[in-house]
Amino acid sequence: MALKNIRLEVMQTVEKEIDSYIDQYLIPVDEIWQPTDLLPNFQKENYMDEVFQLREEAKELGYDFWIVLVGDMVTEEALPTYESWLMDMEGVDQHGRNGWSKWIRHWTGEENRHGDALNKYLYLSGRVNMKEVEKTTQHLINDGFEVGTGRDPYRNFIYTSFQELATNVSHNRVGKIAKKKGSKSLAKMCNIIAGDEMRHHLAYRQFVKTIFEYDASEMMLAFADMMQKKIIMPAQNLRQSGGKMASAFDDFSNAAQRLGVYTTYDYIDILEKLNAHWEISKISNLTDEAEKARDYLLKLPSRMLRIAERIKIPQDANRFKWVEPNGIV
Repeated sequence: MALKNIRLEVMQTVEKEIDSYIDQYLIPVDEIWQPTDLLPNFQKENYMDEVFQLREEAKELGYDFWIVLVGDMVTEEALPTYESWLMDMEGVDQHGRNGWSKWIRHWTGEENRHGDALNKYLYLSGRVNMKEVEKTTQHLINDGFEVGTGRDPYRNFIYTSFQELATNVSHNRVGKIAKKKGSKSLAKMCNIIAGDEMRHHLAYRQFVKTIFEYDASEMMLAFADMMQKKIIMPAQNLRQSGGKMASAFDDFSNAAQRLGVYTTYDYIDILEKLNAHWEISKISNLTDEAEKARDYLLKLPSRMLRIAERIKIPQDANRFKWVEPNGIV
C-alpha cells in the first residue's frame, strides 16, 4: 500500500505540469497536419490525376514492403486498445478529467491521424486486399494486448518511451525506402508520422526522467522489470482471417528485419539511448535491489548484442492474405 501511495503522489506531482507538457510536445488541432493534407484532394477537378500518380508510384514497392506497411498501419489502427490501457493507469481519472486523462486524450487525438492516413493510402494504392487488412485490424482490437505493465504508471511510461521511439524508427525507415523507390507521397506521409512519434517519445521519456528525480529506486526496478520481460510490440497478437491469435506476428517481424525497417539491433540501440538519457549510471541513493537492477540494465545491451549476432532471419517470405501478388494490377 505504501508503494502505491508514493506512486500516486509522484503522479500527482508530475500532473501539475501537464499543461506545459501538452504545450511543449503536442500541437493544437488547428495547427497540426491532417490526413487530407497528404492524400489526393477529391474536391479538385484533377483528383484522378493525383490518384493515378499515387498508384503508379506504388507499383515500384516490393512484397515485403507491403507486408510491413500493412502491419504498421494495423498497429496504428488498434488505437482504441492503447487508449483504454493508458486510461486504466493508477493516477488517471478518466471520469473526473484530471490532467493525466487530458494528456491521454490529446495524445490519442494525434495518434488517431496516423492509422487514418495510412489506411486511406493503402486503399487508394490498389496494392493490397483491404477486406483482409480490415479483418486483421478488427482481430487485433478484439484480441487486445498484455504488455506486462499492469496499472503501474512507472512501467507504462517505460513502455511508451521505448515503443514511441521504435515506431519512429519504423515509419522513418519505411519512408526512406518509399522515397528511394520514387513513392514521394508515401515517403512524405511516413516522415511526418515519424515526426509525431518522436515528439511523443520525448514526452514519455521526460515523464520517466522526472519520476527518477522523485522515486529513483522504484523507477529503476520498474525499468529493469520491463526489460527482463522484454518490450512486446503492440502488434504482438497480429493475425489474419482464419488464423490463431499472434500467428502472423513472426512473419511480419521477419519481413521488417529483412528490409531493415526495425531489427533486433534497433531494439538494443533504443535501450542504450534510454540508459544514456536517463543517466542511470549516475543515479545515486538507490536501494541495494535497485543497484542490482541498474547493473543489469547497464550490462544488458552487450548481452543482447551477442545474442543478436547469432540470430538468422528467414529469407523466404511467407504469403499473406493482405497482399496477393497475382492479383495486383
